[in-house]
Amino acid sequence: MAEGNSSELAGALRASLRGEVIGREHPRYDDARSLYNAMIDKRPELIARCVDAADVMAAVAFARETGLEVAVRGGSHNGAGSGSVDDGLVIDLSELRGVVVDPEAASACVLGGSLLGDVDHATYPFRLALPFGFISTTGIGGLTLGGGVGNLTRTFGLTIDSLLAADIVLADGSFVQASEDRNEDLFWALRGGGGNFGIVTSFTFRLSPVASVLAGPTFWSLDRAGEILRWYREFIHAAPLQLNGWFAFLTVPPVPMFPEELHLTKVCAVLWTYVGSQDGAEEALAPVRALDPILDGVGEVPLPMLNSVFDALYPAGDQWYWRADYVREIPDEAVEAHLEHARNLPTPKSTMHLYPLSGAPTRLANDDTAWAYRDAGWVQVMVGVDPDPAKADELREWTVQYWEALHPYSMGGGYVNMMMDEGQERVQATYRDNYQRLAEIKAKYDPDNVFHVNQNIRPA
Repeated sequence: MAEGNSSELAGALRASLRGEVIGREHPRYDDARSLYNAMIDKRPELIARCVDAADVMAAVAFARETGLEVAVRGGSHNGAGSGSVDDGLVIDLSELRGVVVDPEAASACVLGGSLLGDVDHATYPFRLALPFGFISTTGIGGLTLGGGVGNLTRTFGLTIDSLLAADIVLADGSFVQASEDRNEDLFWALRGGGGNFGIVTSFTFRLSPVASVLAGPTFWSLDRAGEILRWYREFIHAAPLQLNGWFAFLTVPPVPMFPEELHLTKVCAVLWTYVGSQDGAEEALAPVRALDPILDGVGEVPLPMLNSVFDALYPAGDQWYWRADYVREIPDEAVEAHLEHARNLPTPKSTMHLYPLSGAPTRLANDDTAWAYRDAGWVQVMVGVDPDPAKADELREWTVQYWEALHPYSMGGGYVNMMMDEGQERVQATYRDNYQRLAEIKAKYDPDNVFHVNQNIRPA
């Protein structure tokens, strides 16, 4: 346990940091401790807003000296609230932001607290892109360390498949670099092992050429959802690798981009992204349009716009409850179970997504990186969302019941970036045969399990 009151501890930490230190007495404490998921309410002892790697090293050393538990915060989108800890030290990377693009090498150096939107903003002028996520306010650090599924996954792979190197502060406060030829075991573990092994202060990514994309949703009425989902499960894995498309059950948002007659209507949908020419997109999407959607919103859009289209719909401060699984197939029985729960979406923001994993991710084997489900067909995620705290129990109940109905058709583990606090058995199932190797690497780099406020891999 930490010794001394909050003011004394804050003063001691300020002496070794260039960044701001926020204690409980600070006037902005409540704002600084708030998380993206308002269902999580934690009260840390201190928040260290680090501005560089030296600050991170000092903060880690301070935590060890004082006995404070450590949580690491980037974009704070983690559903389970792993970006904070009661009575401990939050090492906040939100001031550690910046992206430097090398257009000749088609690479980018990205500071550990950067958001997805920062990366898109820096890379798009060079017609280069990094494959990742769906909401631009997500932190690059947490998303990458958990794998990184997104709108370009089938074409370019997971975010970790573009990772070339990382700078990391370890649990003893030391600084190391990891890549294919430096600390190779750590580099292997970082690619999917979450925040278990250290705090990444900088990532180096390979970028892929993306001049433009054709993207947008197609909607079908919910009474055709069984037909469309059975078609989609076959179509997407046989589609050209330039075509990405994730399936959803959703309520049409009441915003001008959608026809007013569809507002607040429950539908099934696919959000498409095609990397290539207009002619190529027309050919790839011809079977989609043959199914006569009630809305066809596919058109040419800048990639940053696509990756930020959900930002306004899902701002910070909503109540969130996630459940996720990897699934290899979607049998007819699973389709029926999906339909039952899709008809009962509890709130307009609640949804279910299926993110396809065919294509580029399958070029690597399950043990080539810590991310262990390259043989899966989809990441399947159910999420209950609403701004009203009074609906928290209803969101949780619907999500868990939906997940329990579909879990028998899953492969056992879940996408670590979309898991709640679900216990050690689920963590082990998420890493499959890679878990033991990860536990051994954990014992080497973090033997005291300093970094345990996460989907925790315990030292072997």
